[in-house]
Amino acid sequence: MENEMDYGKIEKRARIRKNVSNIITYALLVFWGILVLFPFYWMLLTSLKSYGAYNSEYIPSFFTLSPTLQNYVDAFTTVSLGRYLVNTTIFTVTTTALMLAVIVFAAFAFARLEFKGKSIVFVLFLSLMMIPNELVIITNFVTVTNLDMRNSFPGLILPSVTSVFYIYLLKENFEQIPDNLYYAAKVDGTSDLKYLFRVMIPISKPTLITITILKVIECWNSYVWPRLITDDENYFLVSNGIQEIRENGFGRENIPAMMAAVVVISVPLIVLFLIFHKKIMAGVSRGGTKG
Repeated sequence: MENEMDYGKIEKRARIRKNVSNIITYALLVFWGILVLFPFYWMLLTSLKSYGAYNSEYIPSFFTLSPTLQNYVDAFTTVSLGRYLVNTTIFTVTTTALMLAVIVFAAFAFARLEFKGKSIVFVLFLSLMMIPNELVIITNFVTVTNLDMRNSFPGLILPSVTSVFYIYLLKENFEQIPDNLYYAAKVDGTSDLKYLFRVMIPISKPTLITITILKVIECWNSYVWPRLITDDENYFLVSNGIQEIRENGFGRENIPAMMAAVVVISVPLIVLFLIFHKKIMAGVSRGGTKG
């Protein structure tokens, strides 16, 4: 009888400890979620405040009783935000498509083809990741300027059509495909290109989707290079438009209109990530696992 009572007490204590542990875990997760989501809430809230109401606040308000959509109207009328969105879409789609073509063939060459000095070439290729981005930007700027490609889509696009990291990630993924498949395909008379498109790319689809989404986000959020290489409004991207809106505040920064523009620009990326977040996680874990 005493043993049963002792067992009951132990079980009760274990249950209490588990409940306390769950409460602490969920409390920390809620706290972390609030920290992560608060900037988005503040961005949306600010975009719904009028220009006068925002600038009259000495103490920031965490809510508004008179929301307005005028900032969204101003975001499209103050500057040509619609045209900048079109330019950004062209830049993003073209850059991503060209980069995929480059990295697929490069990764295939390093993963499957045999040529003299491949290991040395690949090590030298990886060493490019050690070069600071600032130096690369300076070199790209000088090259694009000398080729007279400033204020043009080729000048915007060409410096971003390759990525050493993405080539490495895809190469690791290609190397996980069993060699027997390649040898069997060669026995059947399959060419390397046909093997690449019919076997390797379909198997590596999760990683390719991950790379595509990450590149789209990178291009969509590009700021430094577009600001550096373009001063013609016909080639401005959304990053240029946000800066224009910010500076058009009748003597003060028009933060509410700028936040409205940021909301408009952010929505496609948020939706894209929510739809494909599982594939992103699967692609990264697959590309980083050997064997």
